[in-house]
Amino acid sequence: MALKVAIQMDPIDAIDIDGDSSFRIAEEAQARGHELFFYTPDQLSYREGRVLAKGWPLTVRREKGNHFTLGEPAEIDLADWDVVWLRQDPPFDMGYITTTHILDRIHPDTLVVNDPTWVRNWPEKLKVLDYPDLTPPTAIARDLEALKSFKEAHGDVILKPLYGNGGAGVFKLTREDRNLNSLHELFTGINREPLIMQKFLPDVAKGDKRVILIDGEPVGGINRVPAKGETRSNMHVGGRPEKTELTARDLEICARIGKDLKDHGQVFVGIDIIGGWLTEINVTSPTGIQELERFDGVNITQKIWEVIEAKRS
Repeated sequence: MALKVAIQMDPIDAIDIDGDSSFRIAEEAQARGHELFFYTPDQLSYREGRVLAKGWPLTVRREKGNHFTLGEPAEIDLADWDVVWLRQDPPFDMGYITTTHILDRIHPDTLVVNDPTWVRNWPEKLKVLDYPDLTPPTAIARDLEALKSFKEAHGDVILKPLYGNGGAGVFKLTREDRNLNSLHELFTGINREPLIMQKFLPDVAKGDKRVILIDGEPVGGINRVPAKGETRSNMHVGGRPEKTELTARDLEICARIGKDLKDHGQVFVGIDIIGGWLTEINVTSPTGIQELERFDGVNITQKIWEVIEAKRS
């Protein structure tokens, strides 16, 4: 069954076709005979009861420097389409949140992946709070004294923006570190959001495991090892992906959260596990598909589309 698939994502010309999950999703959709349309979030609009998007018919190919072709520009009514992929990267700001409100107008008659209501309600670093026994000690606060108290109790900590992504703005503070005041001034001068602080997990030196779940079921994982001299393991900042196996603890975590994710329309999710502790549940624009497929020799994206096609049948 051929589907009409619109993809809301960041500019397609700048992506890395060997690592970008949105490209892989589009590539597999095309191979399955689905029609593709590409648009950027700023071209989404609500007008008099209709949800519209200005963009282009899309063809993709695995050819560096020539990985896409756009058709003639057009404005489409997303209610006429079968699937919309919500795939722009964070930061999870009011612009991002507004797109989820607009896409709520068409979902589920047009299937939005992932369900925009729960993408909005489950930011990566907040959803984990539903599972305090699976996560390292965590504090979310804007108040400096609250952050100081947490740091005093736990020693080495990680401080990061609550709604950031890709490892940007992540700092490790040791017990002896005296930079918390300065960092607090920096962050609070930029925005009005709280910060998140977690107990530092030394096992991050061995890697930060990204586990992919499809419709609530784990399909595999990759280990992301920090570059020399780095605390952060994100591939955006030089983390090295390695093949890994899911442990009994990984599967326990997945079993605990999987039904919740499935029941709330989160088809493609990437969770982060360090030393057996759940640190993030990524529902906005997860990555890791291509690395996992290369390491395991399995077509993970096929499984994603099988779930979506079943929902549209």
